[in-house]
Amino acid sequence: MTWGARLLVGGLVMLVAVVGVTALRVWQVARIDDQRSVDAVVVLGAAQYNGEPSAVLRARLKHAEQLYRDGVAPRIVTVGGGRSGDRYTEAEASRDWLLGQGVPAGGVQAVAEGEDTLGSLEAVAVAAREQGWESALLVSDPWHSLRARTMARDAGLEAWTSPTRSGPMVQTRQTQFQYIYRETGALLFYELTHASVDTAASRLG
Repeated sequence: MTWGARLLVGGLVMLVAVVGVTALRVWQVARIDDQRSVDAVVVLGAAQYNGEPSAVLRARLKHAEQLYRDGVAPRIVTVGGGRSGDRYTEAEASRDWLLGQGVPAGGVQAVAEGEDTLGSLEAVAVAAREQGWESALLVSDPWHSLRARTMARDAGLEAWTSPTRSGPMVQTRQTQFQYIYRETGALLFYELTHASVDTAASRLG
């Protein structure tokens, strides 16, 4: 085998190893609930329809509500902007849903900024600095946890994750493998570029 061929094979082996290790990390963090006392429970956004949270977003909100009622944090922070023509942002629809469940107005804050995970978490970090708090428990789908936690910590938050265990994203093996695959690629892209591959059209948070 020539040196060029050896280098090519070696590079491919390293690439497979990096992807495999990243996928394993995504899977491992997805299985962990790092529930602890924090300054805020942060609910990552997902699609809403004219103010009505989608099934994905509603599953996250139910989990965040329970964490709040368990005394994990004195506030829930909802995040996510809106698309052109939307009457509500994801953050506003989430806040209104929580208020409708009896969470007091003083316990919910909407940060209606960001078209993707990175933009939303950077906006939350700015709000945290302005208001004098710094620790957060992130609520999203299991497979999203590692990337969200990485972005939040890079933005300056002391962040942990408490993923929801219900909703469309965790119902089937096929869905689980699909999103582990997606998040592995998205995390590698972020670690290389510190940019997000999320788009407003994906509505996946």
